[in-house]
Amino acid sequence: MNILRDLFKDYRFLLSFSILLILLALAVTASFCPYDPTLTGVVPRDMKPSAEYWLGTDSKGQDVFWQATFAIRNSLIISVIAALISRVIAVLVGMVAGYVGGITDRVLMFLSDSLLVIPLFLVLVMMSMLVREYMNLFILALLLSVFGWAWDARVIRSLILSLREREFTKTAILSGTGTVRLVLNEYMPFTMPLIFSTVINNMAWAIGYEQTLAILGLVNMNIPTLGTMLNWAISYQAILLRHWWWILTPVLLSVFLFVALYWLSVSISEYLDPRTRTQRVGT
Repeated sequence: MNILRDLFKDYRFLLSFSILLILLALAVTASFCPYDPTLTGVVPRDMKPSAEYWLGTDSKGQDVFWQATFAIRNSLIISVIAALISRVIAVLVGMVAGYVGGITDRVLMFLSDSLLVIPLFLVLVMMSMLVREYMNLFILALLLSVFGWAWDARVIRSLILSLREREFTKTAILSGTGTVRLVLNEYMPFTMPLIFSTVINNMAWAIGYEQTLAILGLVNMNIPTLGTMLNWAISYQAILLRHWWWILTPVLLSVFLFVALYWLSVSISEYLDPRTRTQRVGT
């Protein structure tokens, strides 16, 4: 409770937490949708927002509000899966490379650097085209996670290299502390701010790439996400037809989501960093 009280003193955490709660509530609301979100023609087409259709309807005959609830839910699912899997890879690679060193470090960093220098966008486009027939939420999240760990692994490695040279590491090794215990008890408190920050940042990265691939039509367009909502709105020329409620819904939801994730990342990482906590919360 003390942690939450201190975090809520930061307006960025308070606003981002409130925005994410609203978005999560929308995601949960999808469970109460009165119709299958993949069906078309279930409501009148191109209706403006009203008491009956809160966010209007689109040219496919779908209620934009209910489509938005599914889009938020599915985009969050993709981002969470991608972030968690890629964090596991990044932490393992970064810690092993930084602590073990030698040829292990060189091999792991060669793999990491290879992913950093290749044109990632083109690779994701090509891979999406290859697995498009089997594309679903998990496959897309897995695809993003495989290519989303390299930079963070290098950052974690740099931190571990620094920690390995400190006196407490030498003292722990001389006292007979095992490698696993050393990493968990001594290194993890230093790396947790970085891990938390990269988890949230990677969620935003995954959502951004999902939207990009969806706009290009390289995902399953029958699964509502923020990206597929944008794709359908663009395809049906919502801007030219002045169906502003259709195009603005995924755009504004994306903006709120990106801003909330960014502020949440900055707020939590600053709180977990002992060097800035005193200035932030006055403790």
